[in-house]
Amino acid sequence: MSEKSTPDPNDANDANTTTKPRWGAGAATGVGSMPGGDAREAAKTVTGSLETLPYLPELPARGPGADMIGRTAGMLVEVYAHVEPSGWRISDRPGRDTRRARAWLREDLDALEEFTQGYQGALKVSAVGPWTLAAGLELRGGEAALNDAGACRDLTASLAEGLRAHLEEVRRRVPGAQVVLQLDEPGLMAVARGRVRTASGYRTYAAVDRGVLEGALRDVIAVTDGPVVVHSCAPGVPFGLLRRAGATGVSFDFSLLTEREEEAIGEAVEGGTALFVGAVPGTDAPLSDPAGSVMGVRTLWRRLGLSPGTLAESVVVTPSCGLAGASPAYARAALAHCVRAARSLADNPE
Repeated sequence: MSEKSTPDPNDANDANTTTKPRWGAGAATGVGSMPGGDAREAAKTVTGSLETLPYLPELPARGPGADMIGRTAGMLVEVYAHVEPSGWRISDRPGRDTRRARAWLREDLDALEEFTQGYQGALKVSAVGPWTLAAGLELRGGEAALNDAGACRDLTASLAEGLRAHLEEVRRRVPGAQVVLQLDEPGLMAVARGRVRTASGYRTYAAVDRGVLEGALRDVIAVTDGPVVVHSCAPGVPFGLLRRAGATGVSFDFSLLTEREEEAIGEAVEGGTALFVGAVPGTDAPLSDPAGSVMGVRTLWRRLGLSPGTLAESVVVTPSCGLAGASPAYARAALAHCVRAARSLADNPE
């Protein structure tokens, strides 16, 4: 695997320079979560449905420790957390909740390893990014870590160390994989705009400077020389900021896209950023023909004047968000639908 070039923070085009991903043109994947609590069944579904870009499933239905914040809290180094009625709170030492989160992650890795024997290719794993984590983890007094700049720095450093170890473990278990790291940041824009509510609910925390946001993301992205995708299923995805931070790809809900983001998307594509386009509903819904599901993507490409030949190479088709709220049957159908929709982009980009 070739090394990722050192990003220039002032150059968005240089910041996302990386090894060419091995998922190829016309790829599809999921966002992260799956329904139910059976790790083997989830891994079997994901690896069986997605030939070029499978991923490590998350199963939040199992309860605290399998949820998005708890799972990532279990990866942290020298920072621990436990569950309070209000949510996850930082602890002095690892307790039952930390041990449970780590045990479930091991169970998920065991299942993934079982169903990826001999696999060669891209493999995606997910963790919460530093800013959604800071908004979702409470300090001992009950306020979010977001309220304390020092706590945010400590969390970012702990997360970076934890992710290094996690990625090494995944590579050990699936030696043929090019590991793709996905950072889930649905709370990023709420943090940037000062919209995260305090513990009382009567006010909000101060907005975090964009340079500080970008710096923390860059520090976490730097833990790997492989591709890094940042996912947000919230409106107003900051494509430029994520590219400057070094993201190889941006994952988003296509239905939330507005004209304000279109220019940034054009710049991202021309700069080599992959778009993980959430074009298939994440909860049970009637599915149209696969080509129809990505018709809006083709239309956007034409409107931006982008070359049709770049469409299948630039776009990875996904559900709009995680599939935890879907039925197992729909989750399987949605992933299969994403695969067919991605193939339609490759077969007929215009």
